Parts: sequence; structure tokens; C-alpha cells
Amino acid sequence: QVQLVESGGGLVQPGDSLRLSCAASRRAFSILTMGWHRQAPGKERELVAAISRNGGATYYADSVKGRFTISGDNVKDTLFLQMNSLKPEDTAVYYCAAKQAGANAWTYWGQGARVTVSS
Repeated sequence: QVQLVESGGGLVQPGDSLRLSCAASRRAFSILTMGWHRQAPGKERELVAAISRNGGATYYADSVKGRFTISGDNVKDTLFLQMNSLKPEDTAVYYCAAKQAGANAWTYWGQGARVTVSS
């Protein structure tokens, strides 16, 4: 069982930066694919970014390419999402998630961190 705890959400203005963190309960990065999803009000949850075990490959949704960066600290077992040039449409609850490499379904989820981008 892997427990994930997000932190770092908040209220920022358009153009600002914010970094989300996700602490895992055990050494997850060497065996699991990690990712960040988000769910905006009235919309379905979407995958924003993902990183393969040991950080060998990354994926970004088109809407965040060039602005968001996913990374992981294997020693501290922490996943990060650096968000730059934030836009109002980035407003959502952001969820950290993990799954077995190659699996379709995301198995482990954090409780979510709310990000609000507003002037």
C-alpha cells in the first residue's frame, strides 16, 4: 500500500508560479509510475503530467507543456510539480497518483491540493 500526501496548493495570480509536492509513504519511484492529475469545477479529472519509474520518461498534457515540470526525489520519495506562468484555466484540485508501470489504471491517490489562479 502506498500513501500519497500533497502539499503546496494555494491562491495565486495569473503569471505566478507554484510548486506542488507529494510525499509517498514508501520508496515508490523505483517501482511505480507517478503522475499529477487535476479536476476543475464541472470537468472530468485529467492527467496533467507523469513520470516513469526512476524518472526515465515524462509526459505532459498539451495544455501545460512548456509551463509545468514534473520531477521526483528518489531519496526523499517526493514527487514535485513546478507550475510556471499559471493561467486562470489551471484552477483545479490537483491530485498526486501512482500506478504499476505499464498498468492502465492509477491505483494510489492523494487527497488533493487546491490551486486557484485568479486576479
